[in-house]
Amino acid sequence: SFMVVFKPIVGEKNSRGAADPSTSALHTSNSFQSLQLVTPTAPTSTMTLASGESYFQNFTEKHKKMLNTLVRNNPGLLSGSFSLLVFNPHVLDFDNKRSYFYQRLHDDSSANAASGAGGNAARRQGTRPLGSTLNLHVHRDNVFEDSYYQFVGKSGEEIKRGRINVRFYQEEGVDAGGVSREWFQALARQMFNPDYALFKPSAAGRVTYQPNPQSFANPEHLQYFKFVGRIIGKAIVDQRVLDAYFTRSFYKHILGRKVDYRDMEAIDPSYYKSLEWILENDITDVFDETFSIEVDNFGQRRIIDLIPNGQEIAVTEENKADYVRLVTEQRLYRAIKDQIKAFLEGFHDLIPKDLIQIFNEQELELLISGMPDIDVDDWRNNTEYHGGYSSSSAPVQWFWRAVRSFDQEERAKLLQFVTGTSKVPLEGFAHLQGNQG
Repeated sequence: SFMVVFKPIVGEKNSRGAADPSTSALHTSNSFQSLQLVTPTAPTSTMTLASGESYFQNFTEKHKKMLNTLVRNNPGLLSGSFSLLVFNPHVLDFDNKRSYFYQRLHDDSSANAASGAGGNAARRQGTRPLGSTLNLHVHRDNVFEDSYYQFVGKSGEEIKRGRINVRFYQEEGVDAGGVSREWFQALARQMFNPDYALFKPSAAGRVTYQPNPQSFANPEHLQYFKFVGRIIGKAIVDQRVLDAYFTRSFYKHILGRKVDYRDMEAIDPSYYKSLEWILENDITDVFDETFSIEVDNFGQRRIIDLIPNGQEIAVTEENKADYVRLVTEQRLYRAIKDQIKAFLEGFHDLIPKDLIQIFNEQELELLISGMPDIDVDDWRNNTEYHGGYSSSSAPVQWFWRAVRSFDQEERAKLLQFVTGTSKVPLEGFAHLQGNQG
């Protein structure tokens, strides 16, 4: 059993090398939610929880493939004896995380649903118990604002449990799923409409978006950001795929993780290269900047101090790492912190903060936008080679052979690594731009 496997990991060895059950023991609750190393008062015990966690991580990483196969065949293990794996989420494959995520997400709804056969059946099957129907009547050419005003006043729980029923004005039909799917896609397009000034493209020609620091030009921008957060959350709850792709730094904000200067590449590639150059070279006598930056708000330029009296403090070789960290934080967080806060307020109305954090940034994109259908032949035919390589080079042949052997998830993650997003343009790979353009 899994318990037997862990005994030698946390037990302290005696002088003969065997685990001594008298010095330590592994205790778990019925749901195996917590790990406690109980050590008696005997002075011979020196095992620490930190070392136990290290052994646990090493074990799970070594047996990652086997553990994922077991969980895939029996998803309920993550709510029972294998629940510790959730605390080491990089061990779990995306499909197992997604299965666990939806099981946990709908558990709360099941608990809050009306008692009886319907609620119990939903709990047993891991499906979402439905609340009342959310009837939406919207104009096709004004779908964003019409939907926004009809969501105002509804609680997160109402939206989460409610079944969306959409009717477009002057269009007959019954929403059996297709109309609401069309509604989600229309909203995904409208939230990036430049007329609302909520998001802006990450860089020229790219297909990912970042909150617009100048969205305050729209008086209702924060309420709209909350609404967008709810729509993204509702799409996740209902397992609706959205044609909505965000920058890696924005995904990090959703997951509650810190950004770093490498995330700047998707926003401003040339500025990223400048920051990288600063870190990799001696800037003595060649870099004349202070701990401040200049910003332009609709033609009005102003100076922002990165630290108190930043305009008076020069950037030197000794403090350049702090400068890069602070200027990155300013551009990727502080400049849009109100927009992020409003979005997360709406998003967390439907999606628990601690639950979404089992994913990484790449997986969160796949959760929101779905798994892309990647044509390897199209990808290969539109790939450029540099450094003396060509399509006939042996390493290149080996590479494409490996890509063909990948499943869709592995291909999507490779595409994310190369281009920063898993989105493939409608026109195919010929119109795809990487991080370098």
